[in-house]
Amino acid sequence: MSFSTVSNHLLTAHDLDEQDLFSVLTQLADRHIDYGDLYFQSSFHEAWVLEDKIIKNGSYNIDQGVGIRAVSGEKTGFAYADQISLTALQQSASAARSIVREQGNGQVQSLHRINNTALYAALDPLRAMPREEKIALLHRLDRVARA
Repeated sequence: MSFSTVSNHLLTAHDLDEQDLFSVLTQLADRHIDYGDLYFQSSFHEAWVLEDKIIKNGSYNIDQGVGIRAVSGEKTGFAYADQISLTALQQSASAARSIVREQGNGQVQSLHRINNTALYAALDPLRAMPREEKIALLHRLDRVARA
């Protein structure tokens, strides 16, 4: 996935930008943190249950949030928010930094972009096939399994 795709999904969709991330990392530095990072997580899960040739259940789940790590000396503070918002980031940063004592040098490295080579196409398998086709595929698989 490209940086712009991830940025649109995780930042822009939640009214955040790179400057907001930098301000949260700067907030961590107020307690003399040696190192701080943000971990954004977003996962989608879809499940279908076919029993006796009938779709018995279908479910869809979205899980997303952001974790913050603050390291000072040998101490590490972690905090997690299941919302992606500036307020949640600030509260999590405050929680993570309160776990560690004032031991670090109070500097946070600037944000920098790492350009990785995409190994896979940025396809969303959950949206690649309409629901009706998924159900038809399940019925086809059921017929093959019972043959």
